[in-house]
Amino acid sequence: EMDDEDCERRRMECLDEMSNLEKQFTDLKDQLYKERLSQVDAKLQEVIAGKAPEYLEPLAALQENMQIRTKVAGIYRELCLESVKNKYECEIQASRQHCESEKLLLYDTVQSELEEKIRRLEEDRHSIDITSELWNDELQSRKKRKDPFSPDKKKPVFSVTFPRPYIVYMLQDLDILEDWTTIRKAMATLGPHRVKPEPPVKLEKHLHSARSEEGRLYYDGEWYGRGQTICIDKKDECPTSAIITTINHDEVWFKRPDGSKSKLYISQLQKGKYSIKHNHN
Repeated sequence: EMDDEDCERRRMECLDEMSNLEKQFTDLKDQLYKERLSQVDAKLQEVIAGKAPEYLEPLAALQENMQIRTKVAGIYRELCLESVKNKYECEIQASRQHCESEKLLLYDTVQSELEEKIRRLEEDRHSIDITSELWNDELQSRKKRKDPFSPDKKKPVFSVTFPRPYIVYMLQDLDILEDWTTIRKAMATLGPHRVKPEPPVKLEKHLHSARSEEGRLYYDGEWYGRGQTICIDKKDECPTSAIITTINHDEVWFKRPDGSKSKLYISQLQKGKYSIKHNHN
C-alpha cells in the first residue's frame, strides 16, 4: 500500500517519462521528415539532370513508342504520296485519252462533213445537162488536151465591148458551172409555184424509139444495160465512148474514160439530138 506522497511522486515520474517519450517521438518525426525531404529533393535533382531510373525507364519506353509511330507515319506518308501520284498520272492519262478520242471524233466529223460536201458537189456536177454549151466547150477543150478548170489559166468567157468604158467578165468555167447548177436548183425548187405557166406547145414527133424498162434501155430495136460500153454521137462532134452506170425512168447516166459522169435524157434520144450504139472495140 502506498500513501499519497508516493502516489504523487509516482505520477510525476510517469508524466516526466511521457514527456521524454513525446519529445523523442517529435524529434524522430522531424528527423524522418527531413530525411524524406532530402531524398525527394535528391530524386528531383536526378530527374532534372536526367539520371533518375524512375525517369529514364518511362522515357525510354516513350522514345521507343515515338520511333515506332514516326516510322509508321513515314510509311503512311509515302503511301499517301504514291496514291496521289498514281491519281495524278491516272488523271493525266485519262485527259490525254479523252483529248485523243475527241480529236478522232472531231476528225471524223470534219471528214464526214467534207465528204458530204464533196458528194453534193459531185451530184451537182453530175446533174449538168449534156446539151449545155459548157459541156460542148469541155469536149472541145478535151480534144485539145487542155484542162478547162485549171486555176493557172484564165480566159474571158464573156466579153462585151462598148465605146468606153467597157467591162470584161473574167470567170473560170468551174465558177460558171457552180452558178449554173445553183440556178437550176433554185428553178427546180420554185418550180410550179413561181414559174409562169407557158402556153401549150405542140408535141414533137419522136424520130427514134427509146424507153426504159426494169433498169434497161431500149433504143431502136436494141437493149442496153448497166456496165455496157456505148458510143455517144452528136452532130458536128466526134463520137464519145462511155460506160452506162445507171438507167432511170427518164435519164441514163454514163461514165466517160476520164472518170467524169454525165447523163442523157431519153427524150433527147427520142428526138434524135443524140444517138447511141454498142461499142464492141
